[in-house]
Amino acid sequence: MLRIRNLHAYYGRIQALDSVSLHVRAGEIVCLIGANGAGKTTILNTISGLIRRAQGEISFEDGRINGLSPEKVVGAGISQVPEGRQIFGPLTVLENLQLGAYLRFKNKEKAAIEQDLERIFQLFPRLKERRTQIGGTLSGGEQQMLAIGRALMARPKLLLLDEPSMGLAPLVVRDIMNTISALRDSGVTILMVEQNARASLTISDRGYVLETGRVVLQGSSEELLNDSDVKRAYLGKDYKTFWEGRGPV
Repeated sequence: MLRIRNLHAYYGRIQALDSVSLHVRAGEIVCLIGANGAGKTTILNTISGLIRRAQGEISFEDGRINGLSPEKVVGAGISQVPEGRQIFGPLTVLENLQLGAYLRFKNKEKAAIEQDLERIFQLFPRLKERRTQIGGTLSGGEQQMLAIGRALMARPKLLLLDEPSMGLAPLVVRDIMNTISALRDSGVTILMVEQNARASLTISDRGYVLETGRVVLQGSSEELLNDSDVKRAYLGKDYKTFWEGRGPV
């Protein structure tokens, strides 16, 4: 579904991505792990058109999306949930969700948008309870639900998730990860950036490890969970206990 070949990107004169190549198959959860500054968010932002690539190719389904504006990338079927959630604090929950479907409003899909709102409220019942509440007054976990729901309102084929567990309590992280897994089971393909390697590798199919803008390791999630270097650098000794008691994913 998504293929990146030899991707280079810069912030001014500083190289952020160096010859990055990766792919995501339809129906997968693929995670990107690595330290701060490794280039994970830059990859997502380059896919979304927020950062211009200096070199390389980004293909989605049967066409290249190199150089497309963020609006056209969304129209092609890719939505991003940004790091830090970035909801519209002064707007209500409902208004935030409606903004996620702004391209579809242009196409006069009002009835379908209403149906999708109900699906979001089924996925996140707490958002339905708070549909008239100002977004900025929600808890961190509720804001993350809202950010995911807003992205889903565009009906993406590929969902880009940037640090969905950031700043959340462990129990909330488990709920969010279970939701991400359920989205994959419903047919949404996911590329996820996550510093919580324990959580992301547990629910993902494959992963890539980045260091200073380069892919240094890739493999199935099981292979990465059992890799000694990954354990030492990102997992610690207690990674198996993180999901104890979480129930089925």
